[in-house]
Amino acid sequence: MTDTHVPLVPLAGKKYVFVPPTPRENQENKRHIPIEGIIPARYLFAVLAAISFAIIYGLKVNLSVAIVAMVNHTYLKGREGYSNKSSASECPEDESAHATLDDGPFQWSETVQGIILGSYFWGYLIGQLPGGRMSELHSAKYVMLIAVLMNIVGCVLTPVGSYEHYFIFIFLRVLQGFGGGLTFPAMHVLISHWAPPQERSVITTIIYAGTSLGTVISMIMAGQIAFSLGWEWVFYIMGLLSCIWCVLWVWLIKDFPQQQVYITQEERQYIVDSLGQTEDSHHKKPPVPWKAILTSVPFYAILIAHFCGNCGWYMLLTQLPTYMKQALKFNIKNNAYLSSLPYFCMWIFSLILSNVVDRLRAKKKISTGVARKICTGFASIVPAACFVAVGFVGCNKAAAVALMTVAISCIGGMFCGFLGNHIDIASNFAGTLMAITNSIATIPGITVPVLVGYLTEQDSSVQQWRKIFFGTAAIYVVLFIEYTIFASGEEQSWNKVESADRPETATEQQKEE
Repeated sequence: MTDTHVPLVPLAGKKYVFVPPTPRENQENKRHIPIEGIIPARYLFAVLAAISFAIIYGLKVNLSVAIVAMVNHTYLKGREGYSNKSSASECPEDESAHATLDDGPFQWSETVQGIILGSYFWGYLIGQLPGGRMSELHSAKYVMLIAVLMNIVGCVLTPVGSYEHYFIFIFLRVLQGFGGGLTFPAMHVLISHWAPPQERSVITTIIYAGTSLGTVISMIMAGQIAFSLGWEWVFYIMGLLSCIWCVLWVWLIKDFPQQQVYITQEERQYIVDSLGQTEDSHHKKPPVPWKAILTSVPFYAILIAHFCGNCGWYMLLTQLPTYMKQALKFNIKNNAYLSSLPYFCMWIFSLILSNVVDRLRAKKKISTGVARKICTGFASIVPAACFVAVGFVGCNKAAAVALMTVAISCIGGMFCGFLGNHIDIASNFAGTLMAITNSIATIPGITVPVLVGYLTEQDSSVQQWRKIFFGTAAIYVVLFIEYTIFASGEEQSWNKVESADRPETATEQQKEE
């Protein structure tokens, strides 16, 4: 089926207006009328996009919970060379800790577990730039579809691969990671097509907050399924359920509002006019201004913030269940609920914060740049303080969970902070910019699980984890300082795309100057 769109024609005094469909077109599209008006098309897009990230992150973090049930902990504690230096100061176990799960079948050391958890990011790193350019040059919608399908396949095949050899398991995780690497660049391109500037913080946050919602659902589901049915069913059930989204995405979403079927004419015109799009906007393929990008201070501000932010984000995302199990001695069922609680609060907090800053921007009380810096401040300074505090509460489980909840909730500020900043400074190259920064920011995803595994292999006490939290806090302080000083919310000059069929562009720019 080919994409259809309402034609745009020029009129005096306006760039473009919409010509109503002919009676024949109305007849052909009658079946679509019931959907129009129920929910604005841009928010239908945002909700389905959020679900896509919930799936991607859900299928990524389910292993963080399931691996606790996959590993033979009795063997690991009894193996030669294992040291329990801090047994006298270890936290007491849950009363039901011994009655929850049998040991798993795999005798993977903490270092091997760290390699398995980190292998996702090997593929994630490789997928960034292809994802960005394919989305800008072809179809971001189908890049997202391919990304989700790759994760579904890798997830469903995980039990078979794990039993064969952990090398095969690692390959499947790399495959999932490659799919995951396509997602952020592709979604940045779609957001630049669909989100009016005055609603960009809210729409961006709705979409990317799907990562925290997916984390919540995945951790709870993974814990319950592993506890009740066995760890293998974590991957079978969650992978197959994700197939429903693929059908809805192909059916309901297009790359551009000009192509969208399920949309009112008024909303289509509102989006196009607010973004300054024209009828042929989706045919333009501007070359990437590499020199300008690589010499842009605001771009490097985003790059450094993204890298530092992911150091903490990936440490928590991959290692929080392990910390709950190893240091605080929660059983897997409680582990799943308590590990997911902070991400639920993160989802709520990020939606509230994005709505507040967008309202302030609409009232001209703050600029886009200030809004981004406020949100990034929440995502850096508050978590840094909480991580320092966690290092001193010891085995006080309630205090540790409370501090982790506050820290992770405020990290949600990154969605309407530096993660949305690429589109502000260069909407025409948002996919490429996200691909570059997310590539560099993937390095912590590869190194952090291995480093944490190495540091905790011989000593997994709260005291050892304190070093990890203090280091993470220091990185967040660096993030806050550099982003506050160097970031910008203004469109950069190198984002301007001149069209050969619009000779008035130069004149307009001269007038503005």
